[in-house]
Amino acid sequence: AGRALAWQQLCPRPALVFSPRSEAAEQHSAALELSVCAESVEVRRGGSCEAAALPAGVSLEPPSCRALRRLPGDGLHLRMRLRSPPPPPGEGGDPVFTLRESLKPHKKYVFYCQSCGDIVLKGRKFLRVLPLPSENWSDLVEEWCCHPNPFARSTLHPQNDDCFLGDTFFLLNSGNESHAPESPENTRVICKRCKTMLGETVSSDTIKYYITEVIIQPSERCFSPTPRSQFVQSTVAKCLLELSSAKSTFRFTIKGDNGKTYILIWLLNSDTLLVESLGSSSSLSVPTLFGDVFIPSSGSVETWNAVKVLYQPCIKCRNKDLADAWENDMGVHPLKFPSETCLELLLILGLSTTSLPPSLRCMKSFQVRNSCY
Repeated sequence: AGRALAWQQLCPRPALVFSPRSEAAEQHSAALELSVCAESVEVRRGGSCEAAALPAGVSLEPPSCRALRRLPGDGLHLRMRLRSPPPPPGEGGDPVFTLRESLKPHKKYVFYCQSCGDIVLKGRKFLRVLPLPSENWSDLVEEWCCHPNPFARSTLHPQNDDCFLGDTFFLLNSGNESHAPESPENTRVICKRCKTMLGETVSSDTIKYYITEVIIQPSERCFSPTPRSQFVQSTVAKCLLELSSAKSTFRFTIKGDNGKTYILIWLLNSDTLLVESLGSSSSLSVPTLFGDVFIPSSGSVETWNAVKVLYQPCIKCRNKDLADAWENDMGVHPLKFPSETCLELLLILGLSTTSLPPSLRCMKSFQVRNSCY
């Protein structure tokens, strides 16, 4: 009980958020009648009725309905408490970043390009799967040591049978892999088929692969493609959750492989349940920037766990002063991805923001976003 509920309606006539009307039209319109029960919410006006049903296993507490108001130019808003079933036995309530849990020593894995499904590495078996310290660990050593940093000249490079896990990447020994760049000047590692950037070379024998660009599956399992935008937002959301839980940090800078800061993200909560319904087949004609965005069938209701974040774009020198302040703040955790992926993520954030009612799109100077995982 007590989880936050974010309800998005993709239909032209949504059940909980109505299209704005002129003041004159509103004065002559029929009175609204709201009916709340455990399984649905209904809004009646005159002879018409709009209903929003909840998926199986999710219910509302009608007595908790509060803050009912109509915002001019926005729509009808209300808040209520949500009940959802407890997690199955043996499963914790907090999601974890699945890469650390799924990679096990002494098992064979196949690495696929997430964009096109081409095999990057086949039949790799690791004797050691070890987590790396955070990227600013060297700065922390400088703060705590009263003598020169004893690790200043040390490097953490994996051996042939090692896999080192970072926050947004994993390090492998390149060996004789053919995905290594052709020249030392170009450190980008790209997919042979679709030319997507998969990672970069760290040294002559070490390759860094980004978690947003590669899918890792056991050798006995068949490759199952995931829509690109869905994979990116899910992977980044899980990364934010894991870091916020492990390190109690809630502010992040999203940086590209070119060193530029693209986005500032502030994690608000991780217990949002996003309920999304179509309600009308006419909404299928609404264009989107991503051709692979999942659209459920008409009238269906889908539910996702989601995180709620505030964000600020930093492209074209926007929010430069705030980005500089976060850069020097030890409480802000940097996350590095390929520059193209940073732009993809910024588009995904923008699409989510525009799907919210206008009054819910901003909090102070930040924009609001629900990200599913």
